[in-house]
Amino acid sequence: MDFKEKIRVIPDYPHEGIRFKDITTLLKDGPAYKAAIEKLAEFAREKKPDLIVGPEARGFVVGCPLAIQLGAGFVPVRKKGKLPCETVQAEYSLEYGKDALAMHKDAIQPGQRVLIADDLLATGGTIQTTLNLVKQLGGEIVGFAFLIELTYLNGREKLGDEHDIFTLIQY
Repeated sequence: MDFKEKIRVIPDYPHEGIRFKDITTLLKDGPAYKAAIEKLAEFAREKKPDLIVGPEARGFVVGCPLAIQLGAGFVPVRKKGKLPCETVQAEYSLEYGKDALAMHKDAIQPGQRVLIADDLLATGGTIQTTLNLVKQLGGEIVGFAFLIELTYLNGREKLGDEHDIFTLIQY
């Protein structure tokens, strides 16, 4: 299946010069969505993760079905202040300012094998922050899985080359 055919590209959104990759067209196509998750699962299965970690919100639509496919647990990463129990937090830089992501403090036990999944690898800021949260809790990163990678933004470099990174589609 040509997964690129299933992604709608919207010019000049959210700003002029941006070519936004809209995954909703893939998600609404049941067989394509299922096939995409199965392809990610082929990569992830070899890593034998105990947990899939996904940042909100699109990391949930990739990570949850992937966790189900693998029989693994799922851990959500949310914006600061959105989780009800004690959390660990990590800040990251935005174009204008900073933000923070959080994870429940008891979400990962030291030594658990963790695969991080999201819809998009762009600059790598969100995923690097997610990786830092996993490491704070003692999780062992076994890989990363993405639907899309924007190779021209060099996000892969931010994650280093110590972990396997799988992307279904590259632009």
